[in-house]
Amino acid sequence: MFGQQDPSKTEKATDKRRKKARSDGSVAKSQDMPKTGVLIIGTIACYYAIPFMYKQFYELWHFFWRDSFTTSINKEIVYQFFLYSSQKIAFLVLPILIPIAFAAYFLVRLQVGQLWTTKNMQPKFGKVLNPMAGLKRLFISPENIIRMGKQFFQAAIIAIAPYIVLKREFNNILPLFYQNASAIAQYILWTGFIMVAYTFIPLILLAIVDTIYAFWKYSEDLKMSKDEVKDERKQLEGDPQIKAQQRQKMMEMMQKRMMEQVPKADVIITNPTHFAVALQYNPLIAPAPLVVAKGVDHLAERIKEIARENNVPIRENKALAQALYKSVQIGDIIPEELYQAVAVILSQLAKFKRRKK
Repeated sequence: MFGQQDPSKTEKATDKRRKKARSDGSVAKSQDMPKTGVLIIGTIACYYAIPFMYKQFYELWHFFWRDSFTTSINKEIVYQFFLYSSQKIAFLVLPILIPIAFAAYFLVRLQVGQLWTTKNMQPKFGKVLNPMAGLKRLFISPENIIRMGKQFFQAAIIAIAPYIVLKREFNNILPLFYQNASAIAQYILWTGFIMVAYTFIPLILLAIVDTIYAFWKYSEDLKMSKDEVKDERKQLEGDPQIKAQQRQKMMEMMQKRMMEQVPKADVIITNPTHFAVALQYNPLIAPAPLVVAKGVDHLAERIKEIARENNVPIRENKALAQALYKSVQIGDIIPEELYQAVAVILSQLAKFKRRKK
């Protein structure tokens, strides 16, 4: 694809990559859009500000060529002259500069959005110290070819517009010999405005095309290879192998804590082989028995082994063991529907017989 240098970069840029590029000052931006907008706004501002500017310039001219010759010169007068002329010059340029400044800011902000960074102003010594790469970009880069073509088109527009206007106004130039200075100035200003206006339509179209190309080129430059997307996903979600190891360590720690609670249990409810649930009942801790450990298969065998080592009673009840394992989490009390079945087993234990007596 034209403009895409690395054919392996086929995937759209992720949000993380776009945010990283934006934080580094790399954004999609057309240079022609602000220039065209400034030209249009500046021309319109000149058109509407000419009467006001004419008045200010007339007063300034009148002051220097009439009043200044009849005024005695001293430091105070020179200072007043300076303030007056500065004020008039400001009135001459501000009606044009202020709209141009707002237009430039608005058009750049419209493309870039809210962004403040100094990273793009930092020197890149790799490019500066590599003249061959710079010459390659200058003469071979497709982007430079497009830029040269765009500048040639703009120059052609600027050259053709005056030719068309002057050719049309040729018959109106000779009668100006009989006009006064004010009429000649008005005609020149109006003709100049028409020349500039003739360039607006092609320049606007060129700015739109350049904006579309700038955003397309920016997206193409940010594209990623499939390996880069996978690496970034691993960084965000974590390496599956590392996550599996972390889960395994967490399970081992949980099992270790659980096994430490088995000696504190009052009874182990099991079916013959698969399930084992350790219960602890202390009315001062909870109103009903708690499940302090549970497991299946080899973990159930380990629970029973620890129970035998610590003289914790083991009672077989297949239905109750399965119900407790499936419905109660470690650290929770048993459900109300299992109270009676558990109470029957606890009442048979020597510990609770002594408590009852």
